[in-house]
Amino acid sequence: MTLRESTTVAIVGGGVSGLTVAMLLRRSGVGCVVLERQSRAYVEERQRAGLVEYRGVRMFERWGLGELLGSFPADNTLEIRVDGQTRLLGQDGYSQESAGQAVPQQALVRNLVAAFLADGADLRFDAADVTLHGIDGERPVVGYADADGNAREIECELVAGCDGDHGITNASVPDGAMATYTFDYGISWLTILADAPPPRYALMAVGRNGYAAQYFRGPRASRFYLQCDPPDTPNDWPADRIWEQLSFRLHRPDLPTGPITDTEVFPLRSLVREPMSYGRLYLLGDAAHVISPMGAKGMNLALYDAEVFATAVRDFAGSGDDEGLRSYSDVCLSRTWKYQEWSHWMSEMLHGMCGPDTFRTRLARARFERVASTPVGARYWAELMTGLG
Repeated sequence: MTLRESTTVAIVGGGVSGLTVAMLLRRSGVGCVVLERQSRAYVEERQRAGLVEYRGVRMFERWGLGELLGSFPADNTLEIRVDGQTRLLGQDGYSQESAGQAVPQQALVRNLVAAFLADGADLRFDAADVTLHGIDGERPVVGYADADGNAREIECELVAGCDGDHGITNASVPDGAMATYTFDYGISWLTILADAPPPRYALMAVGRNGYAAQYFRGPRASRFYLQCDPPDTPNDWPADRIWEQLSFRLHRPDLPTGPITDTEVFPLRSLVREPMSYGRLYLLGDAAHVISPMGAKGMNLALYDAEVFATAVRDFAGSGDDEGLRSYSDVCLSRTWKYQEWSHWMSEMLHGMCGPDTFRTRLARARFERVASTPVGARYWAELMTGLG
């Protein structure tokens, strides 16, 4: 026997986009249920992004949720070492007055989960075999199996697809109803989470030694990146090789080391689905777009989608005004493509500065010099970094 219930919005996916939109809907008095296929422990420990841009910080504050960002440091300064020579971006007045926060994604997710549940909201982990029916009608139905294996259905007015690039929501859209635009950079990164002291500023190193980076993930934790060959797997990178290459590429012979707690290889790629909605289904976050991590915009695009969607649903549920829902895709895609262009520009410029001295590396260094040494270049970088441009 299948148990059927109803709500206003069924949210598929309990990551940043799903939990944020759920919190904003709760603040708007709109009923919702969040379904997450993974366990709570898995979701709360999953390592991903680590910067909430200034626009995102203001969003949380505007909705009375600023405390969810915690007391993590706020600074837009980025140190870029070019063949060991330090250059600092983001120290102009505009950047410093509009600083984002270095909030590890798992910390934000933990805070969102705790606040959502403390508010008496409906968040269901271990939801298996999710299916979508009738998304082109007025009352979609989301089916799933609960943690005990019982078949359940949720009838709703709207479905928020927040389950990532490979989730069931975008796969439920009929062929031909959405266009998909993709780009493969031909580059892979090895990501390393380690119990090692973070740098003072977010750090990238480029030049003849190759690309590497180190970011804050807590008072005693860092996330490192190493460019690697696309066929590589974590097995190709034992700890000794990781620390040797990080020290070499970061130009830090005294680099503090520590236990490595997680490694993963992923390709740099970008993807955009247009439109970001079909019928009563609306895609948010990675379900709608994947972006190169170079510009730190993946989580921030998810936060932007969540606010645009929640505001549209509030108007629709409150007065029947569907203008926000009808314009949702266009509004979100405008920012999506702007961020895609910026992340692509950053990726091409910084990776272009790596390797042997060629025409391409000289062009990339000229681009970087314009950003690093002119007021106009600094303002361009700052506007996109803060999310205010």
